[in-house]
Parts: sequence; C-alpha cells; structure tokens
Amino acid sequence: MGVYDFEHAIDIAWCPGCGNFRILKSVKDALEELELDPRIVVFVSGIGQAAKTPQYMDVHYFNGLHGRTLPAATAIKASNRGLTVIAESGDGDMYGEGGNHFMHAIRRNPDITNIVHNNMVYALTKGQASPTTRQGFVTPVQTQGVTEEPFNPIAVAIALDASFVARAFAGDARQTTDIIKKAVTHKGYALVDIFQPCVTYNKVNTYAWFKENTYYLDDTYDPSDREAAFRKATEPGRFPLGVIYLNRNKSVFEETLIAYRHDDRPLYQRTVDMGVLKDLVDSMRT
Repeated sequence: MGVYDFEHAIDIAWCPGCGNFRILKSVKDALEELELDPRIVVFVSGIGQAAKTPQYMDVHYFNGLHGRTLPAATAIKASNRGLTVIAESGDGDMYGEGGNHFMHAIRRNPDITNIVHNNMVYALTKGQASPTTRQGFVTPVQTQGVTEEPFNPIAVAIALDASFVARAFAGDARQTTDIIKKAVTHKGYALVDIFQPCVTYNKVNTYAWFKENTYYLDDTYDPSDREAAFRKATEPGRFPLGVIYLNRNKSVFEETLIAYRHDDRPLYQRTVDMGVLKDLVDSMRT
C-alpha cells in the first residue's frame, strides 16, 4: 500500500468473474505502489465495459466519445505536463472505433499510458466480434464464424516504433501490476494490452485458454531489439507476455511544443497569447 489510496466505494456494474475486476485491482495496486497522488492522476476513457474503470477509482477522469480516448488524453497531458495521464478502454474502443487515433498517438509519442482491456469481443453490446476476435469465433452477428484475421496491436505498435509495448494477462495480478508500473514510469507513449476474459460473451477465450496460450519472456530477452520484438509479436502459437519492445530514444510530444519553449507553466495558468495558441494548434496538426 502506498501513501495514497485509490479506493472508491461504489457499486461495480461488471459481471461476477469478469477479468475487468482483476485489471482494476492491478491498476490500483500499481498506482499505490508508485505512491502517486490521486490529485495529479487523470484517467481518460471512451465507451464500453472497460471504459467504466476510472469510475471505480478515486481519481480525476474524463469519459469521452467512443474511440476518442487517445486525442483527449494527449491534449490533457499537453495542457499540463505535471499530470500522470492514463488512457484506459477496451479493444473495441481503442483498436476499432479508435484505430486511427491509436496509430497517430504512437506517432506523436505523448507521455501517457494506454491500457487496453482485450477480451476479443464486444462485451457492452451483446457479444459481437471485435477487432481482436479470433478467426472462427461464432457470434450472434457472425453466425458462421469470424473470417477476418484479428488485429494485432502489438505488431502494429512495434511497426510504428512505439516507445513502450507490453502485454499482460489479467489472471496474473502480480505480473500485470509490475508491467503497469513500468508503463506509467516510462517517459513517452506506453501501450499495455491486457488479455481479459469475458465470462458472459466469450466462452472460448477463458482464463484457462489464456493461461494455456501465453508465456512470459525471460530475463535473456532484449526488448530494445526491434526486429526481434516484431518477430515475437507475429510468431505463431502462444502469445508472449511482458515488455516486448522498448525505445527510450524518441522525442516526447509535449517537449516539442512551442507553447513550452519559454514558459514551463501549465497552459491554464497563463494569459492566452493568440499567436502562441495558433502555433500550438499548427504543431498538433503536423
């Protein structure tokens, strides 16, 4: 337990046994072990069961539109660099509706943590296939089984040279907590894709299935080797868990902004200079 407590007494709307409960605990444990002050922590989420996560913690949070989590998180961090900003939502919100923002957040490399609850199904809207659903999976919509190859967020992130790419399994609380801590303390964009069983709408990718189909990278693995990381991301068979790719040499988005060139104060503390504001908007468009 850290100096601060992120516990928030409120009824939780998830199904009993949902993997989201374990992720919520790992996130709280990570923040408390890092001894972060909840007053400087901001969570941003979109729409979905995973997107409810910030509501169950004692933190500042912003729930936005479906798929629009990352631009809001990027803007919040850019406006006040002293905040710890965590974008947290599901695989549909981040990789489906938010797929374009996912790619461009990686390109910009803002200093935010991106936690994705990956249950391989749309759990809020009754079990349709999500971007990460496995081929052959039968749903009320895909009645003959999913035919498309699933989206590979790890491979895409590495291909775009994300500065931190990791994967965890909700069933392993201690390992998940440790990975989240590494992501939060990393300077730059950090992706943590977490396998999270949906006990109601996904009877295939269960706790047992994820346990059998994953393995942890050992201490001999070098996450700075991008080619090796990409091979890990695309290898057939079991999925690797841990920090898969790490690049500490990328420029951080907020540090490139003209608005901070001569003034390190958060933007809300300043008198608006329309010229500086225009330069800031222009820099975000590039």
